[in-house]
Amino acid sequence: MSKEQELKKVVQERYTEIAKQEKTTNASSCCGSTRPSNKIYNIMMDDYTGTGGYVEEADLGLGCGLPTAFAQINHGDTVLDLGSGAGNDCFVARHETGAEGKVIGVDFTPAMVKKARKNAEKLGYNNVEFRQADIDDLPVNCETIDVVVSNCVLNLVPNKPKVITEIFRVLKPGGHFSISDIVLVGELPDALRSDAEMYAGCVAGAIQMDDYLGMIEKTGFVNIKVQKQKPITIPEDILEKYLSAEEVTSFMKGDTGIFSITVYGEKSGLKPEKKTIALSEIEKSNCSPGGGCC
Repeated sequence: MSKEQELKKVVQERYTEIAKQEKTTNASSCCGSTRPSNKIYNIMMDDYTGTGGYVEEADLGLGCGLPTAFAQINHGDTVLDLGSGAGNDCFVARHETGAEGKVIGVDFTPAMVKKARKNAEKLGYNNVEFRQADIDDLPVNCETIDVVVSNCVLNLVPNKPKVITEIFRVLKPGGHFSISDIVLVGELPDALRSDAEMYAGCVAGAIQMDDYLGMIEKTGFVNIKVQKQKPITIPEDILEKYLSAEEVTSFMKGDTGIFSITVYGEKSGLKPEKKTIALSEIEKSNCSPGGGCC
């Protein structure tokens, strides 16, 4: 098994476990919990309270931003969420697209896809669907998506340039993305970077901020900007699992910075006009819905 496959297996196992737990169990690993923060999945999350379309049951507290708040989603858009988890960001996006739009969530953990589909069924959303796949090999046709969103997921994929290339491929000309992710300024200690749990929690998989933005630009995106940036502090009780007391002190006082950023970028070109074809137009063209030409 290759290193890339091993890392994907680690992530899938961790997130399968999370998908099967109650939210209260996941929340106990949050930075603000009264219990020791002995896991790292929740220390970066943003508060969705008051966000239109928010579904508490679908919020597992695994994100590091609120990309849908910055994504400029319009009514009727087709939106793609990479690493859709239990569906929270998809349901927020659906609030913006309305019933006339479409939202597709892609996640490679079967338990997450199952959970998301169950949530969508409860809500009665027939324009939100979830597909199981790797986000570096999207089951989505070229130039069919208006907006791509993702919340703290690219770090979980070893081949990040391939994901960015896939985003470029599926976006329509004039389409755009808004992605929340973790980046670094300075290098993480080896003990943190090499640990599997840190990788599954999006920290060890982080790359340098300049490299991250450069990768997006190199793919061909334009009008790239950081929409939001916030520092992430790893609690000391987590650091103590990996570092000596001396190393913890050095890390806390050092120049290494871990940040959550929300990045925006556009695919150049003019977005095609949305056109609703009336039934009368179909009849005029002598083309019935079941006739094979529509």
